[in-house]
Amino acid sequence: MPESVIDGHASRLNALREQLKKDGFDGFVIPRTDEHQGEYVPPQAQRLAWLSGFTGSAGLAVTLLDRAAIFVDGRYTIQVRQEVVEDLFAYKHLIDEPAHEWLSENVKAGMRIAYDPWLQSENQINILRKGVEKAGGELVAVESNPADAVWRDQPARPCTKSMPYDLKYAGKSSREKREEIGKLLDASDADCAVLSLPDSVAWLLNVRGEDVDHTPLVLSFAVVHADGSVQWFVDGGKVTSETLSALDNQVEVAEPDALESRLIAFAQKGKSVLVDPATCPERITSLLEKNGAKLVRAMDPVMKPKARKNDTELNGIRAAHIRDGAAMVQFLKWVTENAIERAGTDNPVTEMEAADKLRSFREDVPMFKDLSFDTISGAGPNGAMCHYKVSNESSISLNMNEIFLIDSGGQFLDGTTDITRTIIIGSPTEEMKDRFTRVLMGHISLAMAKFPKGTNGMQLDSLARRPLWDAGLDFDHGTGHGVGCFLGVHEGPQRIAKASSPVALEPGMFLSNEPGYYKAGEYGIRIENLIIVRDAGKMIGLDIPLYDFETVTLCPIDLRLVEPSIMSASEIKWLNDYHAWVREELTPLLDAEHQAWLQAATKSI
Repeated sequence: MPESVIDGHASRLNALREQLKKDGFDGFVIPRTDEHQGEYVPPQAQRLAWLSGFTGSAGLAVTLLDRAAIFVDGRYTIQVRQEVVEDLFAYKHLIDEPAHEWLSENVKAGMRIAYDPWLQSENQINILRKGVEKAGGELVAVESNPADAVWRDQPARPCTKSMPYDLKYAGKSSREKREEIGKLLDASDADCAVLSLPDSVAWLLNVRGEDVDHTPLVLSFAVVHADGSVQWFVDGGKVTSETLSALDNQVEVAEPDALESRLIAFAQKGKSVLVDPATCPERITSLLEKNGAKLVRAMDPVMKPKARKNDTELNGIRAAHIRDGAAMVQFLKWVTENAIERAGTDNPVTEMEAADKLRSFREDVPMFKDLSFDTISGAGPNGAMCHYKVSNESSISLNMNEIFLIDSGGQFLDGTTDITRTIIIGSPTEEMKDRFTRVLMGHISLAMAKFPKGTNGMQLDSLARRPLWDAGLDFDHGTGHGVGCFLGVHEGPQRIAKASSPVALEPGMFLSNEPGYYKAGEYGIRIENLIIVRDAGKMIGLDIPLYDFETVTLCPIDLRLVEPSIMSASEIKWLNDYHAWVREELTPLLDAEHQAWLQAATKSI
């Protein structure tokens, strides 16, 4: 890490500490979030990256006057060591060594630890408060963020133009959706609900925007009422005449600075207000409570309806994946041939070139709007970092007999894609084939799963891990995340993971299936397809619905890395059937040269 970078972050940390002293605080909590608790945040809210250098999508830092720590999950344990100076921040695991435990061990009696109540939820603050108070300290909400006071060149808040999301893609009008949410509020004995997640607002109002990279969001808040009316708190500069004309008279548009006064008015009238303690900023929850609102603490009422895709959305998702699959075939042919041909020359294929080339193929696909996230293009040891972010400085070449992992996706008007493929440049070792095949077996096991109504993702997670567990191996990330429809590539509440996931999987939910294996310093393996939960009939002898998964991602899986001798007959059949389906769907979209390549890449084993 360049000395100038180290000095820069040391200077910023010192400036923050001086500001804390000036404000009368002994420490500060810096999450990697904005007011909307989103994964993708605008440059103005990238406080954690500005302070520490960490650019991952999830993390937290705690700064005391004499020490600091940064907390990241298993996806970023390697990356954090490359981006953050250990002399400035101690490395901690977000799950195994959580921030509240660190606070309980490092805070001294009488210390005042500050936090920004807009940047964390009630649930998060309650956990942190326990740690601070256990040590005899006090956790204090600030009116203004001390990091902003010393971030001299902090970017401005985004203000991009919104657009209506056409009914031919959305499948349901905003009015229909608001009526559905209104009924849920009635059932919850709530007069209204605060929506702080921009994707909830986008889905409910059928609007999209460009306030953050790769996710078509308008950063805004909304309050939805049991009668279906909505107040949308959004910067007026974002609301185009086209957007306004698509909204009906039940939607009132107000400036963001009116939110607090309106919430106070609701509260003082004794309104019953639903807030999600896991996602709503603690500032809003405490403001409502202090002013007399009757709080209904429950999941954001939009999350489940949004997660259950309607038939129009599902058909769009399927169509988008066919077109995206053809782009992936073009890329895989290009990268496989060029990486081998140019290996060892003065002009090898690099990670950055590969990522750029894949984008160029996607840009030619109809209805493409953007990538769905920054492409993870990891050659050799960089592939072992689950969420590696390639840059011109970090980009390395694709070398012979090394594994290359590429995780990418597109935002199309009719759907969002997310796919990971792992390929070998040249010839694999026996270990590589064994590890790849075990990941594939886990992927197939989950893809073939049948399960009764009421099953959640935690109950299915071990299906994808067992082939790795059999060899004493595992991976330190979730197996599957929810995906939006021309919205976030990561969407709740559905997920498949070891961690508690109480939300049952329901027909129409759209998720990833992505087990992996990572050998630090050598290679990474991940195989990711997207899947839809669907009805599979009834359980025999019981009147209980049975569900299974429909795979929608179409793209060859590298057969050169497959070791059939450790696979079962049913696993081999699944792979052969999958490849036959890929050929059938993608061949009509390809020219003769790519058809021939696809035929060879999807041959039966």
